[in-house]
Amino acid sequence: MNVIVEREKGPLQELEARIAALRERETGDSSDLRDLEEKYRILLADLFGNLTPWERVNMARHPKRPFAGDYVDALDQFDELHGDRHLRDDRALVGGLAKLRGRRVVVLAQQKGRDTKENIRRNFGMVSPEGYRKAKRLMEFASRFGLPIVTFVDTSGADPGIASEEHAQSEAIASCLVALSKVGVPVVATIVGEGGSGGALAIALADRVIMAENAVYSVASPEGCAAILWGDAARAPEAAERLKLTSADLIGFGIVDRAIEEPLGGAHRDAPAFVARVLDAIDQELRVLEPRKSNELRDARYEKFRRIGAWENESRARLATALT
Repeated sequence: MNVIVEREKGPLQELEARIAALRERETGDSSDLRDLEEKYRILLADLFGNLTPWERVNMARHPKRPFAGDYVDALDQFDELHGDRHLRDDRALVGGLAKLRGRRVVVLAQQKGRDTKENIRRNFGMVSPEGYRKAKRLMEFASRFGLPIVTFVDTSGADPGIASEEHAQSEAIASCLVALSKVGVPVVATIVGEGGSGGALAIALADRVIMAENAVYSVASPEGCAAILWGDAARAPEAAERLKLTSADLIGFGIVDRAIEEPLGGAHRDAPAFVARVLDAIDQELRVLEPRKSNELRDARYEKFRRIGAWENESRARLATALT
């Protein structure tokens, strides 16, 4: 059970109902309404003001949270392109031509479902090799025609099924990473929910990596990590703490470049405003990147990812010097 969904029940839910009912009855501002709204703000701050890493994982999985498709729907224009030109179309990865704040871009998005039927159709946002080959095709298309690439990451991980392994899942992911390392156009990736393992990284090797405040980005899910390390998935909260998967942690490591603040209580509490804020942030990053030449983008991208983890090498070098 999602701990954030459970926390939203009870007093908070009752207070929301009372505020909604009072707003319907009152034609103007009233002291009763102001008092209730103040109590509501205080309760929100008490419940969500200082979330643990595990609570942020649950926030990233909230069923009402804006999905990648909500960001795509808010673009000026979007024309979806289908298929990997080899086998089939993977509906877990949506891609196509778009306009963002009047600018032509290529968009890639990992899409989950709102209900069971759509989740089955979207494979719960877990992309297959065909989806990654579709993504690679669109990456190369964007580079050929000089279009910036914008990606929205929201997946628990790549599809782990036998069929995906038979169709070379790891090679498909690696091919996306190679393609992104070579494109001569700006790439901005935004982690809007879960960023799980190589399934997320496949479309997130970008010049700028943006992250929603309550999104998570990790080499493995907390449950998977706990099962591997301790043989007990119930220790997922402890694993979440140790994985350092929050936006604040990842900015500190230099893996993420920018975090977008969410409304208190999560992005779903004012989804349209938050979606617009994310698109504005992407637009700002593209404005900085667009004047750069292709070779400059590739060189800076290479250096960006080579720097990740460099602190460990430096600390070993200092230790070696001290011991000599």
